[in-house]
Amino acid sequence: MTNTDLRSAVDGRVLLPGDDGFEQASKAWNLSVEQPVAAVVEVAGVDDVAAVARYARRSGLAVSAQPSGHGASGDTDGVILLRTGRLDGVEVNPEERTARVGAGAKWGQVLAAAGSHGLTGLAGSSPVVSVTGYTLGGGVSWFSRKHGFAADSVRAFDVVTAGGEHAKITADSDPDLFWALRGGGGDFALVTAVEFGLYPAPSLYGGRVMWPGHRTREVFDAFLEITDEAPDELAVWFNRLQFPQAPPMVALDVAFLGDEAEGRTLLARLDKIDDVIADKRGPVAVANLGDITAEPTDPAPGRSRAELLTGLDDAAIEILVGQPIEPLIGLQIRHLGGALAASRPGAGPSGPVAEPYLLYMLGLALNPELSAAVGAKQAGVAEGLGASVSGRKPYTMLTRGERAAAAFSEETIARLREIKRARDPHNVLRANFPVVA
Repeated sequence: MTNTDLRSAVDGRVLLPGDDGFEQASKAWNLSVEQPVAAVVEVAGVDDVAAVARYARRSGLAVSAQPSGHGASGDTDGVILLRTGRLDGVEVNPEERTARVGAGAKWGQVLAAAGSHGLTGLAGSSPVVSVTGYTLGGGVSWFSRKHGFAADSVRAFDVVTAGGEHAKITADSDPDLFWALRGGGGDFALVTAVEFGLYPAPSLYGGRVMWPGHRTREVFDAFLEITDEAPDELAVWFNRLQFPQAPPMVALDVAFLGDEAEGRTLLARLDKIDDVIADKRGPVAVANLGDITAEPTDPAPGRSRAELLTGLDDAAIEILVGQPIEPLIGLQIRHLGGALAASRPGAGPSGPVAEPYLLYMLGLALNPELSAAVGAKQAGVAEGLGASVSGRKPYTMLTRGERAAAAFSEETIARLREIKRARDPHNVLRANFPVVA
């Protein structure tokens, strides 16, 4: 097969190495991740997805779908990069409390559509992350303590198989594939649309409260106190922040699936901490959920690492709270528990998360030296935490150099690999983090 054959097989735009626009089109969201792909196809519709799958199989290539480029690992040698941004339709059925979204839709679009009906999906912190990629990786939401992983709410997937066939996958039509797609990543089929349940959100309360760095221990103590008795509707994330040329700061990000009066009562402990730099707590429209953390909405070079924590003893607290975080720009501890820790019949590969906390560390990777320093700091923190680090990681937060096996139990990864071999024996499909290393 030739590149001419690929261009003639699809209606969308095909970009090859050397073409104008190829370099930009092949970039990951994390600009420090290089993606040496064989081609980029910006699909015009679902038929293009099937055509690319068939072309790749005939040509001995692989296909990797990246709606937005989040979560890229750089494992793209010999890969056709599938951009599905034009498949961005969003349909909300308020009576059935469901949404059906195309593979290119982003969470901000879904929240805007659902919020107008007093509903929400299980979105994470960023409005520009694709719903499909996030959900295939499990999806840890603001509201996961109440409703579990985002993947647990999926009702159906529209897919293209490794053989280039269209199919609708449900728990009844194909229980094995349906299970794998609900948190096992994109290794098993090319998803073109997802249908999932929505949840009542007649009112939300939340925002960020920020203090200068010398209040870090006091804020952390408040974080522990609040989360010790927090209802499942309340999510609280502790943040240490060290931006370039700025003094250290500490913040709590909060989201409460309830009204303002109850939210203020639950968070009254924060009003006792002096020197507040900013307090943005208040009623939050579902469509504006992404404003809480105000994460950048443009690509940038960075280096991250996530760890699930079994607990926070005095030694762990000293490492996380008592020591400088430079060269990191952020160290975050999310309170988990609730529905995430429960055994959920019919749940996907993510399974129960017994660990009560998620640690996320982020630094800039503007050059190799800074990236190496950030990586060394992250490794040092993880090593210092010792037994507090469980060794398991959420699939959706894996990063370069890590493997899918780190996200699952041995039994689960074995089942995922069995499904992969049965559904894609020629390895036509390649997730950011393949289940078969």
